[in-house]
Amino acid sequence: MWTDQQLADRIEQAIDWLREKVSEAKARGVVVGISGGVDSAVVAGLCSRAFPENSIGVVMPSHSDPEDAEDALWIAEGFEMRTIEVNLSGAHTQVMGQVKKGLESISCSLVAEKMSQGNLKARLRMSTLYAVANAMNYLVVGTDNAPESYTGYFTKYGDGGVDLLPISSLTKSEVREWARMFGLPMRIATRVPTAGLWPGQTDEAEMRVTYDQIDRYLLGEEVPPEIQERIESLHRQSEHKRHMPPSLELPKLERLD
Repeated sequence: MWTDQQLADRIEQAIDWLREKVSEAKARGVVVGISGGVDSAVVAGLCSRAFPENSIGVVMPSHSDPEDAEDALWIAEGFEMRTIEVNLSGAHTQVMGQVKKGLESISCSLVAEKMSQGNLKARLRMSTLYAVANAMNYLVVGTDNAPESYTGYFTKYGDGGVDLLPISSLTKSEVREWARMFGLPMRIATRVPTAGLWPGQTDEAEMRVTYDQIDRYLLGEEVPPEIQERIESLHRQSEHKRHMPPSLELPKLERLD
């Protein structure tokens, strides 16, 4: 494990990095979506320390468990971070309703309705964060950790659509240790990870592998062969998420005069 001094030094490096990147972009501050989970709680802590007067936490329920918003607001209050709440339930219902109606009009139906609805939630949240960021000349700070980045467990142009990723090199175990260093309670640090994409959804059930197993694999420790293959399969399948879209390069045509 790590000593508290090692953890404190790495937290300070992350805070300095955020300040440096915001300065390079000639931005004024940062905005982060807070869900009530440990990853967004830690990132909120980093943002509030890096920019005490220029950070905003956005709470974005969308047909969500009310406890999620309560925890998110509690976390922001603990860091003395300004917050706004934008309820996206109505927007989500309206968009999905029109999508389904439109598909029915051309004799199509949603093949993966649950996934479509879940990813729309993530993309509406991304759009909301950028609406706030653009209005304030802030940058959007993401909350993906190393296991999520490696396996592609994020929504393309959703929670993966951000300006800065300060904890994407951290294992889930280290994120929880950072939470402890920030003084967050165990109920936040050990909360069952969920993206809140649909009722009862959990990260590990969806990935079919645990964060602890991914942590150990990324740290070079031995894991069962079937777990290794599952992790590598997720990594291969999600490769497109970690790159800009392919661009067709056609030869230039000479103009005919």
